[in-house]
Amino acid sequence: MGKTINRGTILKILNQQPNHSVAEVMRNAIIANGIEKVAFNNSSQIGLQNNFSHEIKTGKITSQEKSGRCWMFAGLNLFRSKITKKLNTDDFEFSQNYLMFFDKLEKANYFLESIINTAAEDIYSRIVMWLLRDPLQDGGQWDMFVNLIKKYGAVPKNVMPETFHSSNSALMNQLLTAQLRKWASILRKMNQEGKPEKALREKKSEFIVEFYRFLTYFLGDPPLEFYFEYRDKDGKHQSTDSLTPLKFYKEFVGIDLDEYISLIHAPTPDKPFFKTYTVEFLGNVIEGRKVLYLNSPIDLLKKCTVSQLTADEPVWFGCDIRLQTDKQKGLMDTRVFLYDYALDTKFDLSKSERLLYGESLLTHAMVFTGVNLKNGKPDRWKVENSWGEERGEKGFFIMSDTWFDEFNYQVVINKKYLTKEMADLLTSAPVVLSPWDPMGALA
Repeated sequence: MGKTINRGTILKILNQQPNHSVAEVMRNAIIANGIEKVAFNNSSQIGLQNNFSHEIKTGKITSQEKSGRCWMFAGLNLFRSKITKKLNTDDFEFSQNYLMFFDKLEKANYFLESIINTAAEDIYSRIVMWLLRDPLQDGGQWDMFVNLIKKYGAVPKNVMPETFHSSNSALMNQLLTAQLRKWASILRKMNQEGKPEKALREKKSEFIVEFYRFLTYFLGDPPLEFYFEYRDKDGKHQSTDSLTPLKFYKEFVGIDLDEYISLIHAPTPDKPFFKTYTVEFLGNVIEGRKVLYLNSPIDLLKKCTVSQLTADEPVWFGCDIRLQTDKQKGLMDTRVFLYDYALDTKFDLSKSERLLYGESLLTHAMVFTGVNLKNGKPDRWKVENSWGEERGEKGFFIMSDTWFDEFNYQVVINKKYLTKEMADLLTSAPVVLSPWDPMGALA
């Protein structure tokens, strides 16, 4: 074949098409039903039994609705088993809207600071174009969640409930992003006019005041203090004195988030195992801690995850939910869809190649709440999602161990479950990755 496709090329292609009956039946089935239904592998469903040798008791499944706050929901879901024991209640839900408000505010400040710091760069430079691409998306990373909790604490859901736009964030993000890009143009013009950095920051402060006002229209006013009232399992009404969100977190949750670290499995040639990594321009709170990863072999991610789960501590994790997942049935298995058989081809990029060639990256965060061990080895995992009770087993998904190998990239582990070799590496200076590195993706 030459450079172009012409009529002769098409005729040659047609002569090479399979004309046997199986291909014809498969083509008609996919046309009529869609490839997911045709390629669904019932054996995966049978193999992923909904029972586990170890499970952590959790509350009702939460729902992020039409927003990209999975990382935030997953983070807050980690606290629920602890607070329900503390309160002697069956269930509890934190306000995800409260954290969303301050995440947006901090991201706006982080973006405008980044624009000031890159004001001398050409507008078409890769870094400026990357900064402008999506400055206010809903997604986030574990360390960004930690920054929000440490600075702003947490509140019960009824103190700052969901709004239309916290649950349907697309238009809000579009309008707020338009303002941020306008303000970026103003700051860059001020720099071109020779205005000092102090003047740019004064102008940025005006923008942040305006941005806060916009957020209250979309998400409501975040509380500075509140009274907490609830009824425990014994039917007793309980109430507290006035609490700040930080005091509420410290008194009723109190988990030291500095004791947790992100282990990743990124088996690409540029990221040797047993090294730490961070990502340039990835964050939300300017003065907060930077994203930090420890790249490790997959078996160590599993070992640490099992240790934490069997100690009755759930595990936050980040994965690529788009691949080989039946999102309605809640099944995650490398052979849940037999696309290769349906199309008579092979999808056989390695995990490393999928990362290098843009086929996969971290897209979703959830929580491990159970594992099934056979002879001490995991064969399936229980997953708490944040897509409501209508999906999976009343909102819970089941992951095969082979899916963990291929499409799971990150687990957040208490340092006490690390090997000594891993713990010793946490003080080393991290390698700085480019903002567009696959490990810079937000869940």
